[in-house]
Amino acid sequence: MRIVKVALLLSTILISTSCSSKNNTKKETSTEAKAETKTVIQDLSSYETAYFASGCFWCVEAVFESVKGVKEVISGYAGGKEKNPTYEQVGSGNSTHAEAVVVYYNPKQVSYATLVKVFFGSQDPTTLNRQGPDKGTQYRSIAFYKNKQEQKIITDYIAKLTKEKVFSSKIVTEITPFTTFYKAEDYHQDYEKKHPNNPYIKNVSIPRLNRFKSKFPELLKKDSH
Repeated sequence: MRIVKVALLLSTILISTSCSSKNNTKKETSTEAKAETKTVIQDLSSYETAYFASGCFWCVEAVFESVKGVKEVISGYAGGKEKNPTYEQVGSGNSTHAEAVVVYYNPKQVSYATLVKVFFGSQDPTTLNRQGPDKGTQYRSIAFYKNKQEQKIITDYIAKLTKEKVFSSKIVTEITPFTTFYKAEDYHQDYEKKHPNNPYIKNVSIPRLNRFKSKFPELLKKDSH
């Protein structure tokens, strides 16, 4: 009986710190969304864009927003075939999309190559369809490219990481041509900043962000939280 109780406790802990557990707190999240202020519309037309996926977009968004030269990061869905996917579809694994982000950046302050460095330096690109406690194709690692130059930067960097044996296992990140990005529901935007006491944020997102910060302090904004 004691073993069963321990097993149930461990299962509860795992679920509470899994990005997929967002489905279980949907009612709470929806309520939070209604209480939040309206999103401020920004003119981002003068910035370049880069697209990445590497696990729960709450984590990925927070990492890139801490980088100098990045103006804005928006969470969404990409890499799949379905049009206008919803969080219920993607988060439950019932689509071919992955949770992804679009990074708006100033190329005079930060290069695409540096963003690729941030991408690989803030995740484990050797775990297939998984990032930390999150499992499923919706959490797969993808580097999207918009042109041949970006594709070469990605492939060259993977070759460099492989040659230097930075990771003990083979990098399984998908290198995919960018097609369409679908913005996620408003309540997902800036979620890490707005909900620091959320169990997943406290146990997964913030530790992941802090690991990145400790590895690349030279890339951080001065006001990075």
